[in-house]
Amino acid sequence: MRRPWTHRVTRSAWAADLGVTLLVQAAMTMPFVVPRAAGLPPATWAAYGLTTLTAVPLVFRRRAPVAVLLAVLAAGALYRFAVEGPGQPLPYTGLVAFYTVAELSTPVRRSVVAVLVLAAVFPSVAWNTGEARELLFSLFVFAAAYAFGRFTHTRKAYVRAVEDRARQLEVTRRVEAEQAAARERARIAREMHDILSHAVSLMIVQAEAGPVAVRTAPERAEAAFDAISETGRDAMVQLRRMLGVLREDGAARPPAPRAPQPSPDQLPALLERVRAGGPAVTYTVTGRPRALPADAGTTVYRVVQEALTNVIKHARASRVTVELAWSAAELAVTVTDDGQGPGTTTGTGLTGIGERAAAHGGTVRAGAGPDGRGFRVSVVLPLVTSLPGVES
Repeated sequence: MRRPWTHRVTRSAWAADLGVTLLVQAAMTMPFVVPRAAGLPPATWAAYGLTTLTAVPLVFRRRAPVAVLLAVLAAGALYRFAVEGPGQPLPYTGLVAFYTVAELSTPVRRSVVAVLVLAAVFPSVAWNTGEARELLFSLFVFAAAYAFGRFTHTRKAYVRAVEDRARQLEVTRRVEAEQAAARERARIAREMHDILSHAVSLMIVQAEAGPVAVRTAPERAEAAFDAISETGRDAMVQLRRMLGVLREDGAARPPAPRAPQPSPDQLPALLERVRAGGPAVTYTVTGRPRALPADAGTTVYRVVQEALTNVIKHARASRVTVELAWSAAELAVTVTDDGQGPGTTTGTGLTGIGERAAAHGGTVRAGAGPDGRGFRVSVVLPLVTSLPGVES
């Protein structure tokens, strides 16, 4: 198990520490190469070798800061008491090691070391010159080394926090982008399902009724074929608009047509197409109609469209009632048929209706119709009363 005061050192950090050690060694070499006065102790190889021994531990300063500081101080004391060599204008190795302790050690460890270094300064100065000027200078440089160490620690912690925050923001942005893409895929799939399922279902019903009508009522056959053509053209227009919007990522492409999304005002035309080859459809509106936001209006249209598609595909109904009931706080959309019902309330179409209603804070109820006959889909959408530009 790694000790708590040791630090994992990267290859670049080893290289930096080696560079610092060589730089300190170069500074400590200067008194040995500069000519000295005749009365001063000679610069011997033994003294220089012991000076080098003082600097070598700095290579491991990040790995064990306190141990390196103790080794440096011990080597410095040995140099002072064992040889008569040139002195140094600054305690380079001690300052670098003390700086490292202040930067990397735990609060308790660096506090203890700071007290011990402070206590060691006084006898060291007394052994050297004993002057107050040297004492003040020594205290100043060691305090500065400690302050710079703490400043470096704080700066690195801040940089790490900023980098962590940036990584978290990037992850959050990526997740949000993926969620937005998933929501958009679901929306497109819902639109494609509503358009194609409704159009194909109507075309199948009308095409099946066409041959029978040709033999019994030619005028109805012509109406059925006209309805097939109109339904196909309408589906193609809506699909072309949707695909055009999806392809608007190229600068050379012409802009997609901006036809408005379907709204409740277009329900009569939808119901007329259903009547042309399917069951009889009754459309009633109660209460006071109000203007709806575009997305809410599209939801009303698509809910009715999908409910009618389910009737055509599954119900075998002869009559369908579509009702929009307006009140002060909500709009209720109800589609009821007299057929056998779809047999399930978890199909793709009903799931899409539920998703559309939930997007507006609405609710959906689906089940047997009145007296247990047929099938009924009821969607209730809350109305926003404070929306600017919407009539109350």
